[in-house]
Amino acid sequence: MSEKVSYASSGVDINRQDEALRRIKPHVKATKTPGVRSDIGLFGGLFDARFPESKPILVSSMDGVGTKMKVARRAGIWDTVGQDLVNHCINDILVQGARPLFFLDYIAAQQLEPEVIEQIVKGMATACKNAGSALIGGELAEMPGVYAEGEVDVAGTIVGVVDEADLLPRLEAMAEGDVLIGLPSSGLHTNGYSLARKVCFELEKLDVNDPLPGTGKTVGEALLAIHRSYLSQVMPLVKAGKLVAMAHITGGGLTDNIPRVLPETLDAEIDTASWQIPALFRFVMEKGGLSLEDARQALNLGVGMVLVVKAERLAEVLAELHAAEEPAWVLGRLVKGTGGVTYR
Repeated sequence: MSEKVSYASSGVDINRQDEALRRIKPHVKATKTPGVRSDIGLFGGLFDARFPESKPILVSSMDGVGTKMKVARRAGIWDTVGQDLVNHCINDILVQGARPLFFLDYIAAQQLEPEVIEQIVKGMATACKNAGSALIGGELAEMPGVYAEGEVDVAGTIVGVVDEADLLPRLEAMAEGDVLIGLPSSGLHTNGYSLARKVCFELEKLDVNDPLPGTGKTVGEALLAIHRSYLSQVMPLVKAGKLVAMAHITGGGLTDNIPRVLPETLDAEIDTASWQIPALFRFVMEKGGLSLEDARQALNLGVGMVLVVKAERLAEVLAELHAAEEPAWVLGRLVKGTGGVTYR
């Protein structure tokens, strides 16, 4: 007689999913905006497609937070990665001028832990509420055999809208002499964690509660610093038509991300003396023996967002950012080139 099996004996317990859903429902409901036409539990989320924009264009993006999840596991802190995920996606559509409408998440694990899922979704809900966006749906997946024991992964999709008149980048408006403005990152954001974990935990044998030299923070605090959203500071500039382009500095650093919004006739010339690389990055570079060239391509090095403005608007844009308590600075300028990045 063959052995009898059940879904639970195969490693998937529906009760854990049900408990996780019960826990996250109030957090999801708290993000409801006027456009939402559905409640959690339907097969698809409903959103009213009538927008105040005169010529609305939908902008969508999806991403994850990578191996930052492994730092969350070490520290036992989960709400920050939920905020990371949403904010990363918000920034990705912001650079095209879009405001977020709604967000959907995907959480997968070897075994669902309802209390962990609740904290992750609580973080997502916090970021969505801060952005005026709705957490409209998602998926929980328990997949033994696909994920190793204790592993959790998250991904998310965002949908936003921009009026055609505000759409960025404006390639035809960009010219030699335009100015690059840098906005600071809060840390690694959601990139470079395989490198940072190797340096901190393997090479230097540090624990999440150990101080990270030069930062005034523990390793866990420094590595789990929340990926910033630039929405509130930057959207007024978009609506006022004061920007010609933006670049979100994620994987690939300044070297790979700025060219994504440049015409093929211009280079971004970065003034490396315009800011000091924060201690966290210097620690990873020094202890990991990382070259400056590699670091510029793997890490944001303290620059989380780059704005491109016409030189004649520089003063007013900087004044607006500083009034919003954003410590922006002149990072460089556009010069004749081939659509790349140079450093001086």
